[in-house]
Amino acid sequence: MTTEAKKPSSAGILAFNRWSMEGIEVVDAGLKEYVSLEPRIVPKTGARYAGSRFRKNQVFIVERLINRLMVPGHKGKKHYRTSGHITGKAQNAYAMVVQAFEKIEARTKENPIKVFVKAIEHAAPREEIITIEYGGARYPKAVECSPQRRIDLVLKHVVQGTYQKSFNSKKPAVDCLVDEILNAYNMSNASNAIAKKLELERQADSSR
Repeated sequence: MTTEAKKPSSAGILAFNRWSMEGIEVVDAGLKEYVSLEPRIVPKTGARYAGSRFRKNQVFIVERLINRLMVPGHKGKKHYRTSGHITGKAQNAYAMVVQAFEKIEARTKENPIKVFVKAIEHAAPREEIITIEYGGARYPKAVECSPQRRIDLVLKHVVQGTYQKSFNSKKPAVDCLVDEILNAYNMSNASNAIAKKLELERQADSSR
């Protein structure tokens, strides 16, 4: 007689052993399958899925934010502005996110992961532009953003906005991350992610 191994339930697991995932859902139908809300006490898989295509969609969305904080990428070819906080220590990025969520909870009196997920929905661009070459000339063309790329872009813009605002500033990067998430949650243009989304969609609209 064979018995099938049962997948362990995550119903009783709290993210960071603090925040419940109950009641948190993705309303945007296009992003629903690409934002993983399966909680982790310690969201660190150690690049277990790095070699598997599209497996990052199954990684807890907060862990993806932590990973992005460690690799923000450059903005306008100015690496020194976004890479000054990168120390190679995953624990630093982990602690930064925990502190940011604690401050978000104190300011909003809501579950910070719920705020973060809603901020992603608000700031995820739906369209962007590509350049096509025809007859020796280049033209911009509007294209729809794939769901996976929408998540990648919003995480990139949130992290880059955080590091840009903390560069040459007395304001800690943690506070800048808090402001970036809350501004995206409130759909404010003060958020770098919201500003980039509106810019991309405006350019796409003019390129039709």
